[in-house]
Amino acid sequence: MTPSRPTARPTARTTTVGYAALSVLHLVFLLTGLSLGADLTKPLLMLVLAASVGTAAPRLLLGALLASCAGDLFLIFGGSWFLVGMGGFAVAHACYVTRFVRTGALRNRARLLRTAAPYAVVWAVLITMLWPDLDAGLRIPLAVYSLLLTATAVSSACAGLRTGIGGGLFLLSDSLIASDLADWPQLPAAGFWVMASYLTAQYLLATGIVRRSRDGGQSARSTTTGAWSEVPLPLRASRST
Repeated sequence: MTPSRPTARPTARTTTVGYAALSVLHLVFLLTGLSLGADLTKPLLMLVLAASVGTAAPRLLLGALLASCAGDLFLIFGGSWFLVGMGGFAVAHACYVTRFVRTGALRNRARLLRTAAPYAVVWAVLITMLWPDLDAGLRIPLAVYSLLLTATAVSSACAGLRTGIGGGLFLLSDSLIASDLADWPQLPAAGFWVMASYLTAQYLLATGIVRRSRDGGQSARSTTTGAWSEVPLPLRASRST
């Protein structure tokens, strides 16, 4: 037994609780119209989630969360910074897709086709409907970004149920943002639903990747040692999802 294990788990558990608490606080700010509080907490959310997965997490996951943090920050400023923020999230999706591909999520061709087909239809329908109502300068960037977003949804679904739900929620969150860009009628408290789905999506993607990484490591060790060994999980869910 190594001396670091007893302290690693409480630390991860504490930071996960911190992410949940900060997420709730941010959503409360949105519901109550406290825009300054929402703007101040928004860039911290993915930093806290990155801290909860820890330095032992896959580098591509940490890259996705840090790129998302940059995207959140730039989106606050709006205007021409919106495209910069979108670029940050494009990097995040590239990290997610690369991680899922490298860990074999797309090896099952039949499952890939079953998953990709409906998402391809969703992407085509959304882009076709949004296109006439978008500003000319947003059309191409949004179409390209949405392809990366859809690729995350597809590859995450092929990787597992938990990550698949996360990828689907990410697509839903950004679709709500796109509908706002097109000046479509919005849900009441639209910002709340955008962030609630986004925060849940990132949590599910991060914890799903960490669990998949842990299970893969255990399987690899079992083939050489003939026995399962305990592997510390950097991120422990403090609430059911």
